[in-house]
Amino acid sequence: MSLLQSLLSKLGLSKVQSDRHPIRVFLLDDDKRRHRWFAARFKGDHVDMADNVERAQEFLSANSYDAIFLDHDLHPEHYNTDSRDDERTGYAIALWLAANPELQAAATIMVHTRNADGAMRMVEELRRAGRNTDYVPFPMLEERIKNYWRH
Repeated sequence: MSLLQSLLSKLGLSKVQSDRHPIRVFLLDDDKRRHRWFAARFKGDHVDMADNVERAQEFLSANSYDAIFLDHDLHPEHYNTDSRDDERTGYAIALWLAANPELQAAATIMVHTRNADGAMRMVEELRRAGRNTDYVPFPMLEERIKNYWRH
């Protein structure tokens, strides 16, 4: 791939040719820039996005996903704080999925938050429930997506 093609791909401006069937992806993240970033990475796939716990539960209850991406900190007041607000973070979704094993049983779950402590709590809950889950810090996520879901 040329430097120009690589740059256009990273910016989400290149045409992506898919050698695989489209997949269904779910994203929980409050950052609209990340919504655009995920939409570009999964162009040609079906992507549902939520920015809060309630909307995430609606999507996850109603659809079946191949890949689920979860952020931990969902509100500006969660950033750079040591206090826990588990009911309004991605941790609430991790607990909810762990308690509902019939939902999204086959999905690959990736926790992509920059909050490592929150991420590890989420991963521990999901793995304890037998879920296929990894923590991938957001700066490393693009490479993981490329390697896991090749277009």
